Amino acid sequence: MDWIQITNQPAFAAFAHGCGVPRIMVDLEHMGKKERQGGLGTFISDHQPQDVGKVRAAAPRAHLIVRVNPIHSASASEINQAIAAGADSLMLPMFEEASTLRTFADLVAGRARCIALLETRRALATLPEWAGLAGLDEIYVGLNDLHRQLGQRFMFEPLADGTLDRIARTARSADKRLGFGGIARLDEGLLPGRVVLGEHLRLGSTSVILSRTFNREMLEAPESDWRSVYCQAIARMQHCEGVLATRTPEEVESDRLLARDLIAKATAALTPAPDTQPGASKRIIVG
Repeated sequence: MDWIQITNQPAFAAFAHGCGVPRIMVDLEHMGKKERQGGLGTFISDHQPQDVGKVRAAAPRAHLIVRVNPIHSASASEINQAIAAGADSLMLPMFEEASTLRTFADLVAGRARCIALLETRRALATLPEWAGLAGLDEIYVGLNDLHRQLGQRFMFEPLADGTLDRIARTARSADKRLGFGGIARLDEGLLPGRVVLGEHLRLGSTSVILSRTFNREMLEAPESDWRSVYCQAIARMQHCEGVLATRTPEEVESDRLLARDLIAKATAALTPAPDTQPGASKRIIVG
């Protein structure tokens, strides 16, 4: 698995890469994100274009992903600047049609890898039209936005209802790399990291964003030995990946059913009780 650490801090980017995290992401997306996700407990980036070059200089051997804004009037300038600063891959969020991805790929023009961030209902519906697009290298499924667009309560519901299985089959047929969602530490989260990791391997996913559980100590207790904790958490994930890769088909199916059951329980916990007032449903944050 290519773990992805989102950060604009050069020193932390270099440290994370040294602990075995192959991919670092600088997240420049801000257009419309606060309106979509504000108040939901999700990550709203404050990264700036100048951070790309700083992170590139600090972690020259890491694969540097830059998530840009949805296509807009200044996209060409934004993309050119990110590539000039050293981006290896660019990720396009919130697209809906194949034509938008073609515009994106044309603007990148082969100078970096192109990642389509599938996170809208319309992008899911048009997947067969754009999955095989020339110039597109990878499909990444953004579960935070996608599950809400599908009217679901828990971000991993698309994993239980077959949506991600269908996406994975299409990605394989189009010879595109696949990644999805975020992952918590092995034994944390409503859907524990080891369960999520097992599903990544089952579906042929090769990439996942590390949740904030991994650098929690750095953020909340900077005087602690957070570096050791972080490296150990990554090492445990790597070991678990190796173990899960040896599962028999029967064990893989058993783990799939476990994931489905845990997702059902988490979803039920998010359903308002009968006497709950409209708009006052419980909110549980994963990771």
